[in-house]
Amino acid sequence: MEYIKEVFAQYDRQCIRVYQAYNPVIAKEAVALQTFGENFNLNRMTWIKPSFLWMMYRSNWGTKKNQECILALDVYMEKFNELLRKAVLTSPDSMIYKGSTEWEKAFEETTVYCQWDPDRNVNGNSINRAAIQVGLKGTTLKEFLADGIYRIEDLTPLVKKWNVQRKQGKLNSKNLPIERIYPIKNNEIRKRLDM
Repeated sequence: MEYIKEVFAQYDRQCIRVYQAYNPVIAKEAVALQTFGENFNLNRMTWIKPSFLWMMYRSNWGTKKNQECILALDVYMEKFNELLRKAVLTSPDSMIYKGSTEWEKAFEETTVYCQWDPDRNVNGNSINRAAIQVGLKGTTLKEFLADGIYRIEDLTPLVKKWNVQRKQGKLNSKNLPIERIYPIKNNEIRKRLDM
């Protein structure tokens, strides 16, 4: 199946919304501080996901261990665009890289990764578009935590309510986050991220 590779997200003129799932300790601290605190491990890579339903698929609607709390991070567009400019695909694409050594070098030197996975519907079935995940580590992660986040909101109570409705067949998908194509006009980014 050929997947549509575009960033689908909820956004306004200032911010784009991405999702993460954590255990209650990390999540509670993040909401209180409006950034991540001492319980967050800076030495690991962290992934941000603009697709709400992909996050639901990944965390099984917040029921997986250490993914019980669903956070929405409103990230400054400027910062998100900067991440995309630095991002390297997690697997080499022969159309983009001349050889595997060129990709290996780019992969080793970056602190931002991009991965495409089949996006999902409310029941977790794959649909004909890809969902982007952006992985951050090292200095980029520290900078992101320092000045990339406008707001952190805990969506856990809503997610629990929606999951009950979903299981009962009563979930109105109009109540879920409305995502549309996020404009990425930079051709270099589009080419490098295989869009």
